[in-house]
Amino acid sequence: MDERPTHIEGDQDGTADDGSTGVAAVDQVLADVAAVSGTPVAGHVAVFERAHDQLRRALDAVPEPRPDLQQGA
Repeated sequence: MDERPTHIEGDQDGTADDGSTGVAAVDQVLADVAAVSGTPVAGHVAVFERAHDQLRRALDAVPEPRPDLQQGA
C-alpha cells in the first residue's frame, strides 16, 4: 500500500498557497530579492550576492520539518 499523500496543499513548485516555501530563511531571501526592483541598480549586485550566500547556507542547514508534509497530516 502506498502511504504517500496524493495531494499536498500549495503549488506544484513547492510553495504554499501564500507563496512561502515553508523555510523561513528562504522566504526572507525571496522577499529581499523581490524588493530589489525598488532599489538603485548600483545596489543590485550586493543584494544578489547576499541572496546567493544565504541560500547556500539554507541548503547546507539541516532542514526544518514541514508540518504540511508530515505523514498523517
